[in-house]
Amino acid sequence: MICLGLERVDEHFLVPKHEIVQEEKVEELLKKFGSTINQFPQILKDDPAIEEIGGKKGDVIKITRKSSTAGISIFYRVVA
Repeated sequence: MICLGLERVDEHFLVPKHEIVQEEKVEELLKKFGSTINQFPQILKDDPAIEEIGGKKGDVIKITRKSSTAGISIFYRVVA
């Protein structure tokens, strides 16, 4: 998909880094946050960034954003 003259969505300066969390790390995250996978916020599987990294339903995605107040903010989403 070509968007705004870019071949990849993640080339745009407003799109934060998206990466799929490895299965082994998901269990650590759940313990760290005292949560279940169903309690994580969702992101749609047809989101352009998710399609680009090959995310599929049930994957946990780590989103790393630059923040003017916090420096770097990390968010997690489950692909729905």
